[in-house]
Amino acid sequence: MEEIRQGRYVARVARGAGDVARAQALRGEAFLGAAGARDADAHDAACLHLLVEEVDGGRLVCCFRVLLLEDGAEIARSYSAQFYELSALAAFEGRMAEMGRFCVRPGLNDPDILRLAWAAMTRLVDAHGVAMLFGCSSFRGVDAGPYLDAFAVLGARHLAPRRWWPRVKAPAVFRFDERLRRHKPDLKAAMRHMPPLLRTYLMMGGWVSDHAVIDRQMGTLHVFTGVEIGAIPAARARMLRALAG
Repeated sequence: MEEIRQGRYVARVARGAGDVARAQALRGEAFLGAAGARDADAHDAACLHLLVEEVDGGRLVCCFRVLLLEDGAEIARSYSAQFYELSALAAFEGRMAEMGRFCVRPGLNDPDILRLAWAAMTRLVDAHGVAMLFGCSSFRGVDAGPYLDAFAVLGARHLAPRRWWPRVKAPAVFRFDERLRRHKPDLKAAMRHMPPLLRTYLMMGGWVSDHAVIDRQMGTLHVFTGVEIGAIPAARARMLRALAG
């Protein structure tokens, strides 16, 4: 993938071990809350790593990784498969891409960073003929309390199609239906607490699991999220491709 320059930022694929180490350091700061820490695992070696940097000075401001799968038969290779029982997706016949470890440098809230990251992802999806994008969308912390409205909205409006239904595998989960059957969500509060990445997935017609995994190692709650590329609303697809250039 060729680099994409927009305004103050440039997006590109990591070119070697040094770039991957920089991404791992940013992930450590974002996920572990410690400058100098590195977030790394065995999945890094199998992934493409995408970086968003400042044009002036080259400071890394955002990164994520992408695992490309030929079809659903390879779903067990994914990071998500550690936490969700994904055998239904093994029947998916198109190419798939798992987007993971998405993070922005703490303290930066420039929406142009997110737009450029999605432009890079769109270009990658088109270049590889990806038919489904998926991953784990994370909520900070392991207490579901602040996210009850968000989870209620996800459970009522955005659950996965039955043919692709992600089932429970992790030992600790928060089940939307069991816990929120009588909860009437505040829609404004729900959107306020919805992670920006997940909001973007939902605007593309994305869907989620019926439960959140309580991941104490990473200090997050996360939901399995999928987007079928062919089902993205036409206006949203045009906007993404316009960003990708």
